[in-house]
Amino acid sequence: MEIQGKVALITGASRGIGRAIALELAQQGIKRLILVARDRQKLVEVAKEIEAMGTETAIVPLDLTQTIEVNIAVAQLWRNFGQIHLLVNCAGVAYQSSFLQSKMPQVQEEISVNLLGMYNLTSLIARRMVSQRQGIIVNVSSLMGKVAAPTMATYSATKFAILGFTQALRQELAEHNIRVIALLPSLTDTDMVRDLKLFRWVIPMTPQQVAKALVAGMQNDSPEILVGWQSHLAVLCQRLAPWLLELILRIATPPAPRKQQPAERLNKLIPKLNFLNRIHRFGDLFLSRT
Repeated sequence: MEIQGKVALITGASRGIGRAIALELAQQGIKRLILVARDRQKLVEVAKEIEAMGTETAIVPLDLTQTIEVNIAVAQLWRNFGQIHLLVNCAGVAYQSSFLQSKMPQVQEEISVNLLGMYNLTSLIARRMVSQRQGIIVNVSSLMGKVAAPTMATYSATKFAILGFTQALRQELAEHNIRVIALLPSLTDTDMVRDLKLFRWVIPMTPQQVAKALVAGMQNDSPEILVGWQSHLAVLCQRLAPWLLELILRIATPPAPRKQQPAERLNKLIPKLNFLNRIHRFGDLFLSRT
């Protein structure tokens, strides 16, 4: 599909990979970009950059986990701007912890945003693409959708699910002239991952590299776009020597924070208590003299 004169909707467009994809599509001459994310102010900033390049924009501050609001927004977008030719599902969240220390609210958020929010929006857009007999849907999975990573169990699970969803959807929508693509970047230097402990030997990619790989993959009709040599090497290793990959992952995984024993906590607390006692004694002496 030639993107000149077309309309694209990008989720997670306020930062990271979503922002980079929006800017790359603008450079490639797309007509209009619909930018979706929760942060209005950041969306405004991205929209200004894109409009300076001559591309029309529309910003939609939206929480994809709010089903009713998403339904209303999509109906309004279709009425106001007409057909959407390209959907890029890029919104996502990630939390890192050992499975035994995982917190259920974080697990639920990852599943709700990464998987259920994407599923609902794709359903709404795909039905309309079927009526227009054309379209491209890009689901941003991850290398962790091929190779699960320790300390990222829930995130890996959602990315595996996205890949399976994409493969099934590709077969179902092919007869309607709709292409469904999986984008699988390796670790990318974005705001989302800067608070994570990096795996040893992994070299982060830039969001711009991922965006350029997506555009090249769409031009080459690639059903799955693995980004970066590390991704290709990891997938190849998994096919040929899965035992070796598991060993590498075990060594490369950052150590989980060790839970302190009561004696350790007490030893750390004693110096603080001694310091506080000295302050109290000084205060008593000062008050007695005054």
